[in-house]
Amino acid sequence: MKVLRRGLDGLYLLSGILAACFLIAILTLIVVQMVARWTGEIFPGAPEYAGYSMAAASFLAFASALNHGSHIRVSILLNALPARASLVLNTWCFAVGTVVGWYVAYYAWRFTFWSWKFNDISQGQDATMLWIPQSTMVLGSIILAIALTDNLISLIFTGRDRIQASSIE
Repeated sequence: MKVLRRGLDGLYLLSGILAACFLIAILTLIVVQMVARWTGEIFPGAPEYAGYSMAAASFLAFASALNHGSHIRVSILLNALPARASLVLNTWCFAVGTVVGWYVAYYAWRFTFWSWKFNDISQGQDATMLWIPQSTMVLGSIILAIALTDNLISLIFTGRDRIQASSIE
């Protein structure tokens, strides 16, 4: 069980690190585009790549943010309820979140599959195969769905979720 726990925590950490790398990629793209403008060069597709990186950073950060207490939760309501009612409400919320998370992951995968199947390319100057940037959305969605499932199972069996207390509550 400890191996599984370490593996999941490692997956969430890796996902957060990848999200940070995509944020650095956005910064790099912006700086390169600024230098290209100053030197009279053209960097085709830079805004599109920055957009792809933003989507990748967002989706890959979801699971890590969830486990670090960075998502919006109604902690005031959960803390005001009796312990049993709070547990039931929290379990219900994680159950709904888990179902929605897997639904989004499935349809993100389908969307990306059809982009690959039809050889969809971006409309910008870069003509990027769209399944490539979309696959980071699929990966992030799947990792978020795993994190939601992990929290739900933990809540059902231990009565506690895996979310670390946020400093802002």
